[in-house]
Amino acid sequence: PLCPQYGLVFDAGSTHTALYIYRWPADKENGTGIVSQVEACTAAGPGISSYADDPAGAGASLKPCLDKAMEIIPAEQQRETPTYLGATAGMRLLREQNSTKAQQVFAEVAKAIGEYPVEFRGAQVLTGNEEGSFGWISVNFLLETLVKCSLTGTWTHPPAEDVVGALDLGGASTQITFLPGTTIEDSSTGALLRLYGANYSIYTHSYLCYGQKQALKMLMASLHQASPSTTQISHPCYPKGYQENITMAELYDSPCVRAPSTPSAAQLLRVMGTGEPAACSAAVQQLFNLSCGANSTCGFNGVYQPPVRGQFFAFSGLYHSLHFLNLTGGQPLSSVNATIGQFCTSTWEKVQQEFPTTSRIQLRDACAASTYTLTLLLQGFRFNHTTWLNIRFARQVTDVDVGWTLGYMLNLTNMIPSEIPQRVVGLQSSNWVAATVLLATMLILTFCLLTLMCCRKSSSGYVSL
Repeated sequence: PLCPQYGLVFDAGSTHTALYIYRWPADKENGTGIVSQVEACTAAGPGISSYADDPAGAGASLKPCLDKAMEIIPAEQQRETPTYLGATAGMRLLREQNSTKAQQVFAEVAKAIGEYPVEFRGAQVLTGNEEGSFGWISVNFLLETLVKCSLTGTWTHPPAEDVVGALDLGGASTQITFLPGTTIEDSSTGALLRLYGANYSIYTHSYLCYGQKQALKMLMASLHQASPSTTQISHPCYPKGYQENITMAELYDSPCVRAPSTPSAAQLLRVMGTGEPAACSAAVQQLFNLSCGANSTCGFNGVYQPPVRGQFFAFSGLYHSLHFLNLTGGQPLSSVNATIGQFCTSTWEKVQQEFPTTSRIQLRDACAASTYTLTLLLQGFRFNHTTWLNIRFARQVTDVDVGWTLGYMLNLTNMIPSEIPQRVVGLQSSNWVAATVLLATMLILTFCLLTLMCCRKSSSGYVSL
């Protein structure tokens, strides 16, 4: 039998880098739903965009995960293992700030990967629409909603209503992708994909700076600028009793946050949590411009978006922020609102007692993150009480992490053909019938032969053939 093949994809996000190790049968080109995830390794430290002033550190951060991959992939197959690195919104922001530093980071990353015996096929910054499209492909590939093998051994296209939308939330951007069922009025938000002999005209858009980390940074800056005190921030999304000091430099270190005209970088700001869910929700909504302007329909910030349609899978930060509060089980919107509201009134002392093993930062941000997730989906992407029930929050499908990396690898390795496969790898159904009949006949003949042997024993006890 042919050895399985492997593929490696680095997800170089804004907050961290993860390496996904995939495996599939060697005769992959005529199959679907056959890719398995062997391992997911999270690199220590922040995302590679954080190494702008230490490019060599970006390369070094990848090596422990590459070492792990070399332990998993057989030595004789390593040099044939396609390896990719895709960077998302963190590097998009760095490239906007300083393209030279972004190039230096990529050079060090490529140098580090090049030290390993793999077939490195390059590093690139994905556009927002590519990130959304690949996430959509990943989900539908795993769910087998693009093409499915029938009982007769032929490939069929499931109904279009089986295709699901994809909702993704990273650290620096968020994506929405789905089949709108109507003509897309703004070509910049559309993508035409040909997969397995079918054309899909999908709507996709990525909102830079509206990933969770950057959004919460924008929220803090907004609260600071609206504060009557120049040295103190009352934060309604932080638990009551929580306190911390931050510097102006830390608060305004991102291109997503507009700094005051003359910020004093070293100035200390005292942040105090007040635990007020209504005020928290109101402050988060201020991050969104919900006026559609010239567009008849939009998402937010005036970006064209047709009405949401069909079933959706929500993953990455959307899943994690609600899973922390056990709200990913399909609960109605009223229950989700009530649970988030109750948690947001908790004191810092109480949440520490209830979640003793949770990190300080995650506990601090839990109310803000869940409130932001809800606001993004309802006000930003225009879901309502009815369509909310069409959202399924998931981290994995068939034991594979949901995200853009699988779709990215499937595309670059040509694993999804543009035309529908003509046959299924292996025996056709008619061949299976013939093989089964032949096996049954052989078993019957063997049984008859053994019976005859037993009946014709000679007097000496030997079998006469």
